[in-house]
Amino acid sequence: MRRFLAALILAVPLLASARDLPTTVKAELAKAGVPIDAVGVVVEPVEGGSALVSVNADKPLNPASVMKLVTTYAGLDLLGPAFTFKTQLIVAGEIRNGVLQGDLVIRGGGDPKLTYDRIWKMVHQLRSRGVQEIRGDVVLDRTYFAPLVHDPAKFDGDTRRAYNVGPDALLANFKAIDFRFVPTDGGIRVFGEPDLPNVTIASRLTPVKEACGAWRRNIRHEIEETGLLATVVFSGTYPQDCGEKSWALSVFDGDRYFESAFRWAWSEAGGKILGKVRAGTRPVEAKLLYTEESDPLAELVRDINKFSNNVMARQLFLTLSAEKLGVPGEAKASSLVIAEWLRQKDIRAPELQIENGAGLSRADRASAATLAALLKSAWGSPVMPELVSSLPVFALDGTFKNTRSAAAGQAHIKGGTLTGVQAIAGFVRDVKGRRWIVVMMANHDNANRAQPALDALVEWVHRGGGR
Repeated sequence: MRRFLAALILAVPLLASARDLPTTVKAELAKAGVPIDAVGVVVEPVEGGSALVSVNADKPLNPASVMKLVTTYAGLDLLGPAFTFKTQLIVAGEIRNGVLQGDLVIRGGGDPKLTYDRIWKMVHQLRSRGVQEIRGDVVLDRTYFAPLVHDPAKFDGDTRRAYNVGPDALLANFKAIDFRFVPTDGGIRVFGEPDLPNVTIASRLTPVKEACGAWRRNIRHEIEETGLLATVVFSGTYPQDCGEKSWALSVFDGDRYFESAFRWAWSEAGGKILGKVRAGTRPVEAKLLYTEESDPLAELVRDINKFSNNVMARQLFLTLSAEKLGVPGEAKASSLVIAEWLRQKDIRAPELQIENGAGLSRADRASAATLAALLKSAWGSPVMPELVSSLPVFALDGTFKNTRSAAAGQAHIKGGTLTGVQAIAGFVRDVKGRRWIVVMMANHDNANRAQPALDALVEWVHRGGGR
């Protein structure tokens, strides 16, 4: 008995120290100028048991894009991996001899990836069903989501960045044009995808012999819009060593973007519109002609998590209330859906605050303990394979593609970055094949210098957690 008590006494400080931060992580935080009280960390085995590391675990912190884990796990669990978003083509009138004598209603269903090629497919389906000319109007029905006033400049003042695009029940091609920069003998050619005929692009870029690096830094863009017409002018310098690059920018609001894409695709298909394109709702007597379904949710969450797509996450977030409550999708209602879902899973999260489901928010809050509990629940759920495979493979793909680490390929990690916020959460496999839940968030003026500390934690766990 005495030997047992002596061993227990000796073990107490070892257990206490095991819950502290690893030396390598502390060193990187100190180098970045981030105090330990500004971080929240949990490392624990996926199969349950005591935490290997627990520091400020219950402290509410801004998780940035790590919040997408909450949205995507809830979406997969509540809607199912096979769930699809539906865009409906509805006719209010009769079709005779290729002519629709009435309106065409396009009812959005929150599809987060209704790309231009799928809009092209949709109009060809319309042609295949006997419509060549629309005598009435094209009515855009967005009532699947509640009306939303979105200010793209609210977050950081940059109205044109694609990550600031707001949700839309009839979201076309992320409301963005992917501008391609191609060095040629005569300079730098710029073209857009999709190549909308109502968007004029001018390149005044000067090629320079410089390292590629932060190539966007010396490029200016000016966008002028007049109705359905837009002119985009790029000026500045472009490093020739960059080769071909792309830059997605938001052009037009939702109404004008969808109208531009639809009109162009419809004209390419040989179709005609005699009326106008306007907002509205489906008339009671109208009939469904065709439904364009998205890829399954299991595939869409890969784009959301691997590439941290904000507007896709926001679309999914609003869809939770639209589908589960039967009301137009709305942020507060979706937050309540998630809160009840967590309660049913016995995950206590009193600190959790979700503004839009994407993590692009200054108001969002979550604790490392809550995120760890969420990941533990996900690991034991039927949708675990879909969620885990949607996360970036550490130091190999997605948002961690350019990371260099000894733990490359040994972890599935979601990252998050805002000014003053750096975060990771996911699963790490150690050298003995055991898997660990790893969560670390830093909220501090110097937090954006702390990514090496977060990477060091992943490496430490992979190497065996110091054991």
